[in-house]
Amino acid sequence: MSSNNVNVASVALPDPVDLTHHLSRSTKAREASSVKSFYKYFAIPGIGQLAGGLPNASYFPYDTLEAKAALPNRFKPTPIKPIDPPTSELASTRISDSPASTRVVVPHSAGIADPLRTIDLTTALQYGTAQGYPSLYYFIRKFTLENLHPTIPYKGGAEIILTCGSTDGFSKAIQALSNEWSEGHDPIDERPGLLVEEYCYMNAIQAARPRGLSIAPVKIDDEGMMATGKGGLEDVLENWDFSKGRRPHLMYTVTIGQNPTSGTLSVARRKEIYALCVKYDVIIIEDDPYWYLQFPSASPNATPPPPAPKSSGFPFLDSLIPSYLSVDYQGRVVRLDTFSKTVAPGCRLGWITAQPVLVERILRITETSTQQPSGFVQAMIAELIMGPQSRSDGGRGGAADGSGWKVDGWVRWLEGLRGNYERRMNAMCDIMDAGKQVVKAGRRGSLSAVADDEWAVVEKTKIYDFVRPLGGMFVWVRFDFTTHPLRKTVPLPRLSAALWVFWTTKPYKVLAAPGSIFAPTEEIRDGDAWECFRLCFAAVDDDVLEDISHRFVDGAQAFWRIKNKEKIDELLKDEAPPAMQAGEGNAGLAMLTGFC
Repeated sequence: MSSNNVNVASVALPDPVDLTHHLSRSTKAREASSVKSFYKYFAIPGIGQLAGGLPNASYFPYDTLEAKAALPNRFKPTPIKPIDPPTSELASTRISDSPASTRVVVPHSAGIADPLRTIDLTTALQYGTAQGYPSLYYFIRKFTLENLHPTIPYKGGAEIILTCGSTDGFSKAIQALSNEWSEGHDPIDERPGLLVEEYCYMNAIQAARPRGLSIAPVKIDDEGMMATGKGGLEDVLENWDFSKGRRPHLMYTVTIGQNPTSGTLSVARRKEIYALCVKYDVIIIEDDPYWYLQFPSASPNATPPPPAPKSSGFPFLDSLIPSYLSVDYQGRVVRLDTFSKTVAPGCRLGWITAQPVLVERILRITETSTQQPSGFVQAMIAELIMGPQSRSDGGRGGAADGSGWKVDGWVRWLEGLRGNYERRMNAMCDIMDAGKQVVKAGRRGSLSAVADDEWAVVEKTKIYDFVRPLGGMFVWVRFDFTTHPLRKTVPLPRLSAALWVFWTTKPYKVLAAPGSIFAPTEEIRDGDAWECFRLCFAAVDDDVLEDISHRFVDGAQAFWRIKNKEKIDELLKDEAPPAMQAGEGNAGLAMLTGFC
């Protein structure tokens, strides 16, 4: 029984709704692995294990697994409450104020019989359960239900399962919740659909499209997905064109630091969208790799999220806009979390949080596919955070005294990471804000016939605009090519393509992600995607971030001084660059979209 069953007000919570009618045919047919069912017996102390085909742990070539790891207070946090204007201290603190580290050791054998407390190579490198390494699974489950989402409003609460990152989690979620559909083979009224933001993380589209899902974009604003209005969720669902297939029953959304536009969805908007999902029986797949990256300094006058009826136990976590799970009284949210942005993308480790019935079906998929994430990775993450579980353990965790970070150390690490990314965001945005206008000096006589004196006057033309992000890792920049000197002689999308190439030349040498690679349909790609570019302030080293930001701005300014059409032709002599040709099969640019 999960620890979040007890409501503060002692009000009986509803059971999660039955969503099994959305399970795919293959997922409904899956049975528990007959081999995996033995695993719980393997943990019985003193059992003579002759049943399974497990290699002998003493023959593993690794005696220990060791690493130098950061202490949880390595980075300085930024204030939880907004500051207006941001203080000089906020702007000047650098990336590594406290670079101290400690040694993390995973021993060969911990000598602990309890699998929920065991962290060693003997168990981590062995075949394991599909839910994940027991000790790490138990820790993440407890953290998820008690600290991250302490107020899930349905009876029994959620369950989790570890994944090989959010991409793996999404793949399993749509496999469980949608049937494959093939044009010319299956009737159109059986074609499933996927609701997505108007601009979105394209790996999700590339995972869904081969299964035959109809992609249904929903309009966005500065917050993210719109609930109402033309092109909003209600409009899309109420006026669904059934010639495209069934009304969509799945939604894929990134609600904090939306990729690529950086929108952050308020609690009020979440409630509106959730109510529509209840009305139209839609399951929300909430991908949230940037949940801890919410930036108070970007909107000092913003209304903070309302206090939850039950605290997470940490002021930092309480200050964050909560997940869709916080309003999910029917159990129709499947949330994807990942260690990719908090530890490293190469970990390929994450987890799914959803109602138990759905998690059980995803568990069946996992048993015959990935089985579980890498034992090496799970052991290192578990030892870093949890630390040795007894005096005779032989392991060493990520705290200075050899214990683990524990929950408070993990939260402190996240708070420090948020601080560094917030400072980076402000540094880039300050430079971007200062350079978004082209300044042209002229003689007064050339601009007005009122007087004949020749003192200089200045005209300013805005060439791009952006909204300072409230979260995430990206700045979404929209250019106004109608202000370019060649607007009447060169098609505007061609100017955009030329600008992208121009940035890659000396002395600018910067690479921006073109908006077209985030367009889920050809209509959006050809509509206005070419006006936009996504900049990631997270990727480059701290000491060159400001220089690269200046080069981006300088390149844009210089491009607006080009008055010769031949220069545009020269830049595009090899036709449109590959980045501007984004289409359904352009998986080669996946690295630009940001793995989860």
